[in-house]
Amino acid sequence: MTTDNEDMQNEDVQRKQPFWRNMLSVMQASFGVQSKKNQERDFANGSIGSFVVAALIFTTLFVLTLVVVVRSVLP
Repeated sequence: MTTDNEDMQNEDVQRKQPFWRNMLSVMQASFGVQSKKNQERDFANGSIGSFVVAALIFTTLFVLTLVVVVRSVLP
């Protein structure tokens, strides 16, 4: 038999999403290929802070990649 407190802790454990999944969701969403199922999972299980951090990391890496590619192509 479980108590209410244990049930709440089990829900918290199930609700937390690993950071790599947040990064994957940010990448999929930025290119417009994220499925509705994944979007609903993210809204239900993810925290806004981890998505903001993942989006900042992705944006920084994307811009740096573009800068490197442009500098290597143009003389």
